[in-house]
Amino acid sequence: MATIKITKDNFDSEVLNSKEPVLLDFWASWCGPCRMVAPTLEQISEEMEGSAKVGKINVDEETELASQFRVMSIPTLMVVKDGKVSATAVGVRPKHDIVRMLEV
Repeated sequence: MATIKITKDNFDSEVLNSKEPVLLDFWASWCGPCRMVAPTLEQISEEMEGSAKVGKINVDEETELASQFRVMSIPTLMVVKDGKVSATAVGVRPKHDIVRMLEV
């Protein structure tokens, strides 16, 4: 499964009501570090299909969601489980650190 584009319109159905944990990537097209972590997130979305989802939130297009989660720097990665944020990381992280966030 590829990453999912998350908007305020599909946030509840894709994130809050998800049966599996959702890794959210708050990013922007002009952000170099965001482009660096994107291939890793694609790999994770394929490898963890069925046990986790990866959603991308463009902070320039979804300012309400970025504000709601108090995103100050990008990339910001958050894991949402059962409707609550269970882990957060700011900046580029190695793949094993990101996977560990989903497993906590």
